[in-house]
Amino acid sequence: MTKAILVRKKKKVGRYPAPGILRNHFVAETSAGIDTCSRINSLLPSDEVPYLLLHGDAETELRKLPEGLVHCAITSPPYWRQRTYESGSGLGAENDRRDYISRLVRIFRELRRVLRKDGSFWLNIGDTYYKKQLCGIPWQAVIALQADGWILRNAIIWDKVKGNPDNSKDKLRNMYEFIFHLVMSEEYYYNADEIRNPPGQPSYKNGKVVTPTGVSGGKYKRQIVESKDLSSLEKANALKALTEALRKVTDGRMPDFRMIIRGCQRSTHSDSPEFSGRATELIKRGFCILPYHANGTKPGDVWRIIPEDEWRKDQHYAVFPKEICQIPIKATSPKGGLVLDPFAGTGTTLVAAIELGRRGIGIDTSAEYLGVARHRAEHALQIFSETQSQRTLF
Repeated sequence: MTKAILVRKKKKVGRYPAPGILRNHFVAETSAGIDTCSRINSLLPSDEVPYLLLHGDAETELRKLPEGLVHCAITSPPYWRQRTYESGSGLGAENDRRDYISRLVRIFRELRRVLRKDGSFWLNIGDTYYKKQLCGIPWQAVIALQADGWILRNAIIWDKVKGNPDNSKDKLRNMYEFIFHLVMSEEYYYNADEIRNPPGQPSYKNGKVVTPTGVSGGKYKRQIVESKDLSSLEKANALKALTEALRKVTDGRMPDFRMIIRGCQRSTHSDSPEFSGRATELIKRGFCILPYHANGTKPGDVWRIIPEDEWRKDQHYAVFPKEICQIPIKATSPKGGLVLDPFAGTGTTLVAAIELGRRGIGIDTSAEYLGVARHRAEHALQIFSETQSQRTLF
């Protein structure tokens, strides 16, 4: 029987995630049927529900959710032919990988209906060796999703740092998985400032400013003076621009910069004016200054994160860490927004969402996993509430 676990407060004391709002709530289980669907639809848009857990098949339960509801979805579905899950849903046990990929496409087509038009979908999926062959499942899956209408924005490498033991004698140890960022529209919600790395501070050496990445200007100045590709006027303008850039670093108006000089550095991705505005600037002026963003740099597409250990013992064998969820949630959902995981497992995505002041929906076929997820979510709610209360006091 499909059950919905609805978590809400006993009394209204404010709006989630305001201080104190997450105290005194209870869990109510409703039976399957029209009553479940109607209650889900009526409760989900409300800030009164910090999280909701649905027990059932992902594709089936997604059909019960309203269209255009969720700001972002983050999930890691069962990998193909990797292990047998307690729930016995069958996903990942297909004899043919094409059947597995086709089923993922159907599930995520339903997920796309539930996403807002400006929403994002983050998919963590690993590969499989089958009869000695590395199957290429992640890219086959994402290419099938593109063919089904998704737009791929990033292919992130999750570097697991330590990886898993590997006793094979004829191949390298596997150390990474993919995380794909997919959207439905060319315009979508993305808050880059929420995920920027804080800018470093300049230092001083022999009385001269040095940027956080080690730029002092000496090398650039020498290249400009000795250049045979710049005219006298271009050299003068380049030296003036370099001096101004260093002054901005000293004054705190610019955290860092790079300089491209004709004949010394290549344009970042193309030397053709057809594809690069910087190439055009090099042709026109002989140089260009590339300032770093005042709020810091964006994260790259290689994430070095050690896999989760705390919740693996005797409960779940494929838990991804909360750190995997933090950048997606911060960048692609607003505060108080709704985050979905259709393969919730023990609730890592929901916990990360709650900790970051969002609400969450989790779906899983395993009642045991959802029990762990509920325990973790309750703990996260308590800590979040206490933290918000402390912030109002101090």
